[in-house]
Amino acid sequence: MAITTHDTETEIQDRAILVSLVTDKIKRTGIDPELSLQELVQLAETAGVEVLDVLRQNKETPDSKWFIGKGKVEELRMAADGLGANTAIFDQELSGAQVRNLEEALDLKIIDRTQLILDIFAGRAKTREGIIQVELAQLSYLLPRLSGHGKNLSRLGGGIGTRGPGESKLETDRRHIRDRITELKRQLDEVVKTRELHRERRRKSGAVQVALVGYTNAGKSTLLKQLTDADVYIENQLFATLDPTSRVLQLPAGKEVVLTDTVGFIQNLPHDLVASFRATLEEVNEANLVLHVVDASSPMREEQMEVVQSILQDLGAAGKPQIVLFNKSDICRPEQLQMLPSGPGFLKISAFNPDDLTRITEMIADELAGDTLTFRIPGDRGDLSSLLYRVGEVLEQNVEDNDVLYHVRLNKEDYGKWSYKLAEFVEQE
Repeated sequence: MAITTHDTETEIQDRAILVSLVTDKIKRTGIDPELSLQELVQLAETAGVEVLDVLRQNKETPDSKWFIGKGKVEELRMAADGLGANTAIFDQELSGAQVRNLEEALDLKIIDRTQLILDIFAGRAKTREGIIQVELAQLSYLLPRLSGHGKNLSRLGGGIGTRGPGESKLETDRRHIRDRITELKRQLDEVVKTRELHRERRRKSGAVQVALVGYTNAGKSTLLKQLTDADVYIENQLFATLDPTSRVLQLPAGKEVVLTDTVGFIQNLPHDLVASFRATLEEVNEANLVLHVVDASSPMREEQMEVVQSILQDLGAAGKPQIVLFNKSDICRPEQLQMLPSGPGFLKISAFNPDDLTRITEMIADELAGDTLTFRIPGDRGDLSSLLYRVGEVLEQNVEDNDVLYHVRLNKEDYGKWSYKLAEFVEQE
């Protein structure tokens, strides 16, 4: 990413060395340091950074002053001088004091993983809700670190770590930032109330909701577009989608469901970001069915699936009915495809294969289908007839005298919502 500075009007490219510290604590958590580092490279490239080199260090605990050991600081300085780097990006969170000490020792801009992700989100947010959420997460992250971010908050700094709220806001004192956080939370509460009204409207209409979830860049937005002809932004980048997009999907028998795309998950998703985006992520809790989209071609497929399941657990959505879609099968090697689970609840697909799209809608219909019931509806109750078509799959209808007999497949949840209207018209076996 080229940045124009205010003083020289020249373009400065972010040229970075990436740094990973593997501590005993990280080893105990089960986080894969190499997966995390590979993702850091992708994150940096997504932010427009030229990655020059990667430094690793194993250490029992982080150094309180430098985060990495003093010898590794010197190694980083020499590498930066030799390669012409102007930025160092750390794969773990740094304290404000550590940032300040590293900046003074290295004369580099210091960014950590969290700030890099927040920066990417700042560039992606388009809706009012997304913009509020990102700024709130950035300010919540920066508030306890204000004393440390010298170069990062400079008006001349530019580049990664400075997008979003704007440098002038970040240079104000803590009181003003706290006031801004309070105001953003108030605005977000209003947006959340509006979102809840939309959810309530969908509930009352009896709309069946299906949520697309998955690791970032698994292909969720592409799948949404292919299934529903949605006009959504698609790019081979991390976090191409921030704001949830809902579109109507028609199933084979004509029943319609609401299909919602969600923000991609990632290992070590920043806490402030999860908190700010919670209202968006909780769309998953409203779903009748979860489609877990997996990049089948990824060598880290199983680890990525575990991250998604862990976040669903945190959201309280782990018990939802789920279909796993192993996407990108068209670019998988035969041995990769053979290793994938198969059977009920699993599909190997390519979002660009029309036959696979049909198989997906058929599996969704099967998963949502329930018991078959027979309803005797009076001929003058067109409202109930249309309701049956809307919330179930009408398999057969026959006219008897002044009534119409409908044989309808309904899942329990749908029938439960409308039993107060329909129960008296059910034909007993």
